[in-house]
Amino acid sequence: MKKFLTTFISFVAITALAQTKSLENKAVWYDTDGNVINCHGMGMLEHKGVYYMYGEYKLGESVTRDGEKNPNAVMGGVSCYSSRDMMNWKFEGVVLKPVTDDPEHDLHPSKVVERPKVIYNKRTKKFVMWAHVETRDYAKACAGVAVADKPTGPFKYLGSFRPNDSMSRDQTLFVDDDGTAYQFSSSEENQTMHINRLTPDYLKPDGSFVRRFVGMSREAPAVFKHDGRYYIITSGCTGWSPNKAEIAVADSIFGEWTTLGNPCIGPDAEKTFMGQSTYVQLLPNGHFLACFDMWKSRNLPDSRYIWLPIEMGGDMPTITWRESLEPLAKYEGD
Repeated sequence: MKKFLTTFISFVAITALAQTKSLENKAVWYDTDGNVINCHGMGMLEHKGVYYMYGEYKLGESVTRDGEKNPNAVMGGVSCYSSRDMMNWKFEGVVLKPVTDDPEHDLHPSKVVERPKVIYNKRTKKFVMWAHVETRDYAKACAGVAVADKPTGPFKYLGSFRPNDSMSRDQTLFVDDDGTAYQFSSSEENQTMHINRLTPDYLKPDGSFVRRFVGMSREAPAVFKHDGRYYIITSGCTGWSPNKAEIAVADSIFGEWTTLGNPCIGPDAEKTFMGQSTYVQLLPNGHFLACFDMWKSRNLPDSRYIWLPIEMGGDMPTITWRESLEPLAKYEGD
């Protein structure tokens, strides 16, 4: 009887989740099996009508060890979730797994892997992941690259390096309309943003890069393109604590970027709604969704998510606070 009740309760929970009408910002989010979604510093990929979300799979206590500036949790690899409506997410597993038997390996649980982003290479038919790879004291400042044949992996880790021999911490990927890919990364001790053009296979830099936002200490880049112009949302560098977001625009990726100011409107707008930017996803109607992490430094696995639409009208894009994300169909009709 006890087993039956447990099964029945699980069925009811999953059925309720399958009928999700919205995602509440700053709340705990559950996957279609009723488990807490664990996907931090996420990036998203739409492939053949399915959205894939990749993020940090954080485990255990958040602790600070000797020589460390900030607490961190156990590195559990990179998780993947899939959805057709961006409301109900299926756990596809840990698609880049930790290496538990080699303490020196980049993917050992004692190390740090942050802000994984995956892009699809139409030429090679490969799914390519880049991530910020670190030692616990944040002295490594490297990019790590992995590759897979399917969006759900498994991803094969190829190793880490400093793009164009420069530091690489908070990072994102962007594929332009012509198929050229770029990595944006906080470099030079997080003082300057580097924009690195990638080789045609997306596996390494091709040697061409520019330094932008010099001396401005920007991190957490999230990049998108609208009406032929390029936009980037970033945060200041205050560890796990929130700060004011900024948005900038350029007519070309390697051109000059103009800072427009804080795009956020509403309660706690001066602290990015208590979140930090991580990714911008294009919606089916041509609108954009800004994704933020609400970090909990004392319990990083319990960090929450904030997803808000970007409004492109007026002199600059704006992001207005909403309690919840409406179903994707709502935005499809806008």
